[in-house]
Amino acid sequence: MAGRGHVAECIIRAVRLLLASRSPRRARLLREAGYEIDVVPADVDESRFDGEPPRRYVSRLAAAKAAAVASRAGRRIVVAADTIVVIDGLVLGKPADRRDAASMLDRLSGRTHEVLTGVLVARDGRRLDAVEMTRVTFAALEPARIAWYAGTGEPDDKAGAYAVQGIGSRFVERIEGSYSNVVGLPVALVDRFVRQLESDPHSESHGSFGPAKLPARP
Repeated sequence: MAGRGHVAECIIRAVRLLLASRSPRRARLLREAGYEIDVVPADVDESRFDGEPPRRYVSRLAAAKAAAVASRAGRRIVVAADTIVVIDGLVLGKPADRRDAASMLDRLSGRTHEVLTGVLVARDGRRLDAVEMTRVTFAALEPARIAWYAGTGEPDDKAGAYAVQGIGSRFVERIEGSYSNVVGLPVALVDRFVRQLESDPHSESHGSFGPAKLPARP
């Protein structure tokens, strides 16, 4: 009799994911984890509502991205996510320009911040969602080092203005939680949700910050 590991391996080989994101980092993480994926960027308004809690914000955006591509999913499992950095109660998304990137890095310097990723995995109207949180501690950064890094261009499209998988790794002293979450997608969480949807046709679960339900496939 085949063991659970063999069954899980078969699921990974058989399933195909639709990634509702234009992030090359998320696509790379999923491919490196052994998944076959199709990338369909979701065009959604990523503005944050006034007073919206960070966890609710990333949950809502993940749900919006999933809903935007739902009609194109077919039998594929939709994976949607949104990542932000939070420090002092402030949400740091992608910097508007190099000056904004330098300002973000100065705020992160020598301190611990949180990386939050809202994740939604869905098929045929059934969905599983959660918010993954990782704590990251930065070394103290001199102004000249901040200016140099901002000038490399690496921070330009990164939440919090740094790439933990790139040059920005030089600044990270400690990570508490999922490394891949800091890159942009908590792979272990996605894998658990995918396997649950594949093995349990009635799966539907979300936490207290649960987003709106993903519309069923036409």
